[in-house]
Amino acid sequence: MTRDDLIQRYEAAIAASGRFERKGKANPYTSANGHMFSQINKDDQLGIRLPKSRQAELLAEYGAGPFKSYGATMRDYVCLTDDMLAMDGLIKALLDEGFEFVSAMPPGGKK
Repeated sequence: MTRDDLIQRYEAAIAASGRFERKGKANPYTSANGHMFSQINKDDQLGIRLPKSRQAELLAEYGAGPFKSYGATMRDYVCLTDDMLAMDGLIKALLDEGFEFVSAMPPGGKK
């Protein structure tokens, strides 16, 4: 999948949710409550921040592993596989789960 195709799928899932907006130009991302919960990295991979139990489920079901951005493993993120990216409804559902996950956290941001 090309970067443009990935961004198009990502934006479609964000629009379908209607609960948050895409941010960023070079590396699109979403955030809520002062916490980022999804990102497309420079390697054209989509990572979504989820609870550990959900990460384990996605690893078992789809082989989804850790997500890296600029060489660093992003805590609580799962990297979506090509099979997962082919499922538009799954991308939206996972984005909604990521939104709920960070919304339940104490507000983040600069101190």
